[in-house]
Amino acid sequence: MLKNIIGLLTGLLFGLGLLISGMTDPVKVQGFLDVFGAWDISLALVMGGGLAVAIVGVQWARRQRKSWVGDEIEMPTKTKVTSKLVIGAMLFGIGWGLVGICPGPGVVLLGTGQWQAYVFIPAMLVGMLVFQWLEPKMN
Repeated sequence: MLKNIIGLLTGLLFGLGLLISGMTDPVKVQGFLDVFGAWDISLALVMGGGLAVAIVGVQWARRQRKSWVGDEIEMPTKTKVTSKLVIGAMLFGIGWGLVGICPGPGVVLLGTGQWQAYVFIPAMLVGMLVFQWLEPKMN
């Protein structure tokens, strides 16, 4: 039960942060990606703030054996850059650049009732299903 409450509160805090920072606005995100046009640096500042918080959290987690809910903490061990990672990052970046929405803000937009979410979320789910179907064939 505590695990679900912590997950809910964390998700609400993340969504609220996205709303307050304006990162759920596709035009704002596309403004950040328009380096040679009307560039908007605010997304870089939001990312920098998030990175600073994440660095502190990861350093804290590395010194712990268990999470707040008693689960073992397993830190990632893979450090190799693979073609699958690069291709996935490129696909993510292309999609993000085209529509200005990524999964986190997409879910927040769904909660606000904005029409873009009703296009983005199903397309994202279809992409996930296509990957699940293709991934075994890629190995």
